[in-house]
Amino acid sequence: MLNVDLHCHSHFSDGVFAPAELAVRAHSKNVDVWALTDHDEIGGIPEARKAATDIGLKFIAGVEISITWANKTVHIVGLNIDENCAELRQGLASVKSGRSNRGQEIAAELAKVGIAGAYEGAVKYADHPASLSRTHFARYIVELGLHDNVGDVFRHYLAEGKPGFVPHRWGTLANAVKWIHAAGGRAVVAHPGRYDFTQLALDAMLDEFCSLGGEGIEVVTGSHTPDQYQEFAKVAQHYGLLASRGSDFHGPDESNYDLGSLPPLPAGLKTIWHDWHVD
Repeated sequence: MLNVDLHCHSHFSDGVFAPAELAVRAHSKNVDVWALTDHDEIGGIPEARKAATDIGLKFIAGVEISITWANKTVHIVGLNIDENCAELRQGLASVKSGRSNRGQEIAAELAKVGIAGAYEGAVKYADHPASLSRTHFARYIVELGLHDNVGDVFRHYLAEGKPGFVPHRWGTLANAVKWIHAAGGRAVVAHPGRYDFTQLALDAMLDEFCSLGGEGIEVVTGSHTPDQYQEFAKVAQHYGLLASRGSDFHGPDESNYDLGSLPPLPAGLKTIWHDWHVD
């Protein structure tokens, strides 16, 4: 069985490693097929592709697009894309344009609870400031010694309802799927178990996703529990969606799973890579 990891992040968004370093790490972890899926960012793909090619690792170009659905942020992964597609590039530019403004708002909210200089502190951790995210703020707060790890920071400051949370209007589900398809890729709902949706809302989102031509859903991913592997395997079968697998690796101290370390997909699922000739 192929060891496929189709979700991870480099320092072009909120990961800690360069794309080439990720390629080497994936290869060392016995990954057979690997995708780089930075948040709203495709700048790391050429470096990742070259590094993977040099070491004989099958590479899939990807991206993780932030959308707003029912006033919540949802992520749609695009896989096997052409990163040179003008429509995709223009769409991602429109999504990223609001990140800096939101960063200023997050910093202002954190200042109200005694955390000064958060914007400048977060930018230090963002190799590409246009991709500034909550994770960069979390790393700065860890640096200050207020919490031991990024997860604790999110729970105390950056999750919905906490002092530093600032909602953002991202793109639409329809736009994300359209951009991915324009780039020749397949659209995949990322880590569906992470969203705080009622069953009714989740069903409505998946109904819309399928009506737009969305193809896949992450079943085994770093933020899912073993029970959720089975739950979303059933969801994939119910909706006729292709199953994907990805660690959502950001860094060794910030991720539940390393590259390639997830268990295999449950049996009986058709994979997102079934016709990519990656054997």
